[in-house]
Amino acid sequence: MTTAAERLEKADSLWVSPGRVNLIGEHTDYNDGFVLPFALPHATAVSGTRLPGKRWEVTSEQTGETVSFDLSAKVEGWAAYVAAVVWVLREAGVDVPGARLTIASDVPFGAGLSSSAALECATMAVLADLAAADLPMRDRPRLAQRAENEYVGAPTGIMDQAASTLCQEGHALFLDCRSLATEQVPFDLAAAGLKILVVDSRAPHAHVDGEYAARRRACEEAAGILGVTALRDVDVDALPDALAKLDDETMRRRVRHVVTEDQRVLDTVAVLRAGDLRAAGPLMTASHESMRDDYEITVPQVDTAVRVALEHGAHGARMTGGGFGGCVLALVDEERCDAVETAVREAFAASGFTPPDTFVVTPGQGTYQLSR
Repeated sequence: MTTAAERLEKADSLWVSPGRVNLIGEHTDYNDGFVLPFALPHATAVSGTRLPGKRWEVTSEQTGETVSFDLSAKVEGWAAYVAAVVWVLREAGVDVPGARLTIASDVPFGAGLSSSAALECATMAVLADLAAADLPMRDRPRLAQRAENEYVGAPTGIMDQAASTLCQEGHALFLDCRSLATEQVPFDLAAAGLKILVVDSRAPHAHVDGEYAARRRACEEAAGILGVTALRDVDVDALPDALAKLDDETMRRRVRHVVTEDQRVLDTVAVLRAGDLRAAGPLMTASHESMRDDYEITVPQVDTAVRVALEHGAHGARMTGGGFGGCVLALVDEERCDAVETAVREAFAASGFTPPDTFVVTPGQGTYQLSR
């Protein structure tokens, strides 16, 4: 099977950005907290050729559509993510040249694997290359996040864009979403005799909706009541006192998830640094339970996948991504992977769910250039 990059014709510039899964740390990024994603082998490739003037033409391999725009009017649909990158680069002072862009992707769309960030980051790399712009990789996640927040209108945090840009092969990316400090944490699954099985529930998944925004708004309101800049500033030991200051039970649950999730990220980083990868499993499971009970962002398909994976020997399992659908990660011994996969498929069939997609992933490389 050819990769996304191999399916594109030669052009002036060709860059690749991966999707991501988040090992742990969900809905902590927009609370200035901690996350631990890693890049997927699945990636989006964008090729670009200069065009005269200030007009951009983008073709999607997936849809077969070509959209042309010049920023005189708001671009809608999938091409909005490309237009958003042109817009944000121009806002940052980059003289973006006109270009013909072509997109190919292996990142499953709508599965919570950050297909939008992969598109944004690969597009940004191509346009910065064509513009010969001095744009350090460390500065790109903030720009890509701004593009998605302000142009597309999705209130996402910075994790997706940071993972797609900065991850290194064989490592998870420990990211402080306030300072943007990063640490590449070794995550050698094969050496430990482990696999990460991804179960794409194929339940609908979307970020540009009221549920995601409502949770972000609740967190920001709670931070204001508690007198902190963001919920990241509430220490887990001080959580009972903080919760006592909040009158709304739903808000208390949201805060409890974020504060305990930040601590779970720190605990997971500690066990990975120590080389005890299996010890991450219970932390993953606790994360899922918190997302299910306190943040209320899971759906029956992902809850079923987690439950069945654990019943059949997974060390831990959790939903990854923004929620309301998407994927589950299961940390399993190599010899148990097939059995867990089969059991999940059988459980979905018994429940009348759409059959899931399943695949094994290893930590991949962030944004990189291919030879022209």
